[in-house]
Amino acid sequence: MLANLLIGFGNFLYFPEDKSEYIPAAISMSIFVLMAVIAFLLIKRVSKKEEEKTKHLEEKIRKANRTKLK
Repeated sequence: MLANLLIGFGNFLYFPEDKSEYIPAAISMSIFVLMAVIAFLLIKRVSKKEEEKTKHLEEKIRKANRTKLK
């Protein structure tokens, strides 16, 4: 069964003799990796800003609670 599965996946493999056919794939992969890195950095930056807002809000709430207790 495993041998049949491996033979079946072998039909999807294609290794061209002309290695210049790898160039478009390398370019598109590079573009997608770059976009993934940019998305990661953007999400990280937005998360940092939200963390600062949350800290500021928590501090404001703590100060308000201290004044109510007195």
